[in-house]
Amino acid sequence: MGSFLRWVSGWWRMVHLGAQLLVLSFSPATYERTQRGVLSRHLYLGTAPALPWFTVLSALLSLVVIRIVLVTSVSYGLSQYALEMMVRVLVLELIPLIAALFAALRCTLPNGADVALLRARGHWQALQQRGIDPLRQEVLPRVAAGVFAVMMLAAVSCVLTLLLAYLSVYGFTPAGFGGYTRTVGHVFSPAVSMIFVLKIVFFSFAVSLIPIASVLYDRPRSQSAMSAELQGLVRMFLVILLIEGVSLVGNYY
Repeated sequence: MGSFLRWVSGWWRMVHLGAQLLVLSFSPATYERTQRGVLSRHLYLGTAPALPWFTVLSALLSLVVIRIVLVTSVSYGLSQYALEMMVRVLVLELIPLIAALFAALRCTLPNGADVALLRARGHWQALQQRGIDPLRQEVLPRVAAGVFAVMMLAAVSCVLTLLLAYLSVYGFTPAGFGGYTRTVGHVFSPAVSMIFVLKIVFFSFAVSLIPIASVLYDRPRSQSAMSAELQGLVRMFLVILLIEGVSLVGNYY
């Protein structure tokens, strides 16, 4: 019973932290001149160094998957469904998931480790003594950077994948643009588009909020300094799997 209560309490603290950060994001004090500098710096450092590498990796992955789908569909006489399958597999499912995991490894998990280090060095207490809210100063910019990174990586990679899919099927000609847009429009129905956007949004909040909330509130279960971070990592993967499962049910049930 005690373990269950701790489990529920941990999730509740994460939800509470998310609500606090949401309120802070609408506060005018968050966007004062000095705070804007901190926020913009974290947004840049969280996205710009990772964007070129992720774009190259997602392009290579997309080309491999596109080639596999094309060859398989032609061998089974289903080439008319190849383009729709590419869009569904890559754009709807793989790219958002990979973008969230890449942003977590590159941005949000290191941000959680930074927050844990700042607290261990007494920086939290120093800010509070100076009348500065640590959540606004240190946590909100890092969470916002993670959210922005996931959305930017997913958006750029999805557009690139759609372009590569068109070139792989039709080549460097505008002749297939009409059929291509009809196929993509058929895949992205209003319901599917809403699920797609919500999935990326929930992915971004999950990978950005959970690692930091874990190091802020979780008590270590052992003497290992990484125990709270590992708990957050497990929680993050569970939430990602849950979001992906719900989106699959919504798209294909």
